[in-house]
Amino acid sequence: MNYKIKLGFISGLGDVVANEIRTKLKCEIVRQADDFIIIDFSSNFTEVLNLKSIQRAYIIAENEEYNPYYIFKHKSILGDLIDIVISNNKSGFKTFRTYCAGNDSSEVKNINKYIADTYKLQTANEADLKVHIIKNNNMWEVGAQMTPRPLSVRNYRIENMSGAMDPTIAYTVNSLCDLANKKSYLNIFSGSGTLLIEAGLEYQNLEKLIGFDNDKKNISLAIQNIKKAGLIRKIQLSEKDVMTKPEMGKFDVIASDLPFGMVVSKDKDLEVLYKNFIECAKTNLNKDGVLVTYTSEYEMLEKIIKGSDFTIVSNFNLKFVTNANSNLKTRILVCKFK
Repeated sequence: MNYKIKLGFISGLGDVVANEIRTKLKCEIVRQADDFIIIDFSSNFTEVLNLKSIQRAYIIAENEEYNPYYIFKHKSILGDLIDIVISNNKSGFKTFRTYCAGNDSSEVKNINKYIADTYKLQTANEADLKVHIIKNNNMWEVGAQMTPRPLSVRNYRIENMSGAMDPTIAYTVNSLCDLANKKSYLNIFSGSGTLLIEAGLEYQNLEKLIGFDNDKKNISLAIQNIKKAGLIRKIQLSEKDVMTKPEMGKFDVIASDLPFGMVVSKDKDLEVLYKNFIECAKTNLNKDGVLVTYTSEYEMLEKIIKGSDFTIVSNFNLKFVTNANSNLKTRILVCKFK
């Protein structure tokens, strides 16, 4: 059977994902959409699962005939996919869930019974094994997620901070900084440490990795995550407030996941906060350095940047569904001195 691998990511990150695929996997892309890329199947899962910009990976089979009734009649098509996935992590899959239109139909119920009986798995909403039968235009797709948890769930995350940055976005922000050719990195509003950790793990050449935050709880959580990532000797954190525009030294790169939405206290003036952030970045960035920011309040930030010593050299528009099932539009801005 002609299997393929489907890689899902946050809408807007397609170019970054494609570049990582070509660089690390050295393979061609079969098809690309707004939030997924399909590549030819490879039995070497390790390389695929090491990609940092994708959220989920699936093994899929496509055919005009692969509707639920056909799969009900030819269960081995789905079984072969599940066998490939489970063979790489037999102890990691204890539950399953099928995503398919007509879940109450006899065909889908029979497919679920087949999976439960054959693989001794229990059904669950938050399942380890996720299989799907969906229709894309005129083509049916049968697939199984390659890992029990999304690839965006990093092992170093001891606990998620409210509003914490998605690690795939953090990877993207860092990839836009040309970090392979930089030595020093400052993370303003360091939060739970995601940007710092992703930079430290991916770019061994960085000699100075420093972050600051004004919240003791955030710093405590970040230290735990940094320890788990094995970077406690490489990353330095301090408690400082951007409103005081602290002088941290000069850095090749400054990156920041700016506070926005529910993360911002009601008594805070976001515009004043952003203006002080830009002034702080101006003080601490080398003249040939790179400033990269991430926020949903990008219109406000862009106006502030236009009146500053910085210019926006590129931007990336992202769109995804939050945990509250609402659509969130955000933007990554890459800036340099004028």
